[in-house]
Amino acid sequence: MGASHEHDTHVSKERDHDEHHGHGHGHGSGGRGHDHALSDFGRAFAIGIALQAAFIVGEVVVGLTAHSLAVLADAGHNASDVLALMLAWGANRLSLRAPTRGRTYGLKSASIMAALANALMLVFVNGGVAWEAVARLSHPEPVAAVSVIAVSLVGVAVNGFSAWLFASGSDDLNVRAAFVHLASDAAVAAGVALTGVAIHFTGLVWLDPVASLAVAAVVMATTWSLLKRALELATHAVPRGIDETKVKAWLRGQPGVAEVHDLHIWGLSTTESALTVHLVMDQLPSDAYAIRLDAELREHFGIQHVTVQLDPSGASCGLQGHGSV
Repeated sequence: MGASHEHDTHVSKERDHDEHHGHGHGHGSGGRGHDHALSDFGRAFAIGIALQAAFIVGEVVVGLTAHSLAVLADAGHNASDVLALMLAWGANRLSLRAPTRGRTYGLKSASIMAALANALMLVFVNGGVAWEAVARLSHPEPVAAVSVIAVSLVGVAVNGFSAWLFASGSDDLNVRAAFVHLASDAAVAAGVALTGVAIHFTGLVWLDPVASLAVAAVVMATTWSLLKRALELATHAVPRGIDETKVKAWLRGQPGVAEVHDLHIWGLSTTESALTVHLVMDQLPSDAYAIRLDAELREHFGIQHVTVQLDPSGASCGLQGHGSV
């Protein structure tokens, strides 16, 4: 490809050092943001899992004795929340591992896999709930409304508090998945409580499977966005919040740049992004030029891992042209 310079800048090394201490830029609008240390959520995960596990046991007992599909459906959602929290916690811990010779990026992509698994889990659970609810519409069963109301109000408190534990980290798709699970379940529990009140005063037991269908619809709606974002990251799409057109235009506008090609931007994890690019230069500058680009791409677009190759004008590059952005 002719004479070229690739850089692994001191700035990047300092950045990696900072990340192990919990500081990073997010993918928010404008490319700037701040993420809490992944380890900061260890206590939140532990508390959330303990609360949800205890509450699930209570819901299953009440749901079976009260013959309430709505309560059992909510227990199923909470069970998926426990698995989601365990997956997210494990992925966060794996993301903190240092790179190795065989895994040069470490295990940062574990957070993407966990977010995808959690979204798919919600789709599966809600499909099963909806199927059972449709079957019960034709054969509704008596419901102990008072028990349903009581357990649902407890669910509002447990899920609401658990969701609050993760609210500050919702910029991380992995943590956001846990937050959405819990927040949606808090809203669902409130809906189930209202359904119990309606059944208590009207005796319309068919409201229970209808509420279950509403539960499935609400959670599916919130899950769709998570599933779409997780699939995007898993297939190396440009992370949301980063406009590749603006990035390319910015690079093209840098002093001495005659052409930009082989530009790639992808997510290393649910909080970190990477960029590689070839810049054709009329005159090759010093290494300080690439170091400045690295720092400014991080500052302006929130891209943490940058690799720039500088090619002299007129040099032949096999990555230029077809199949190259």
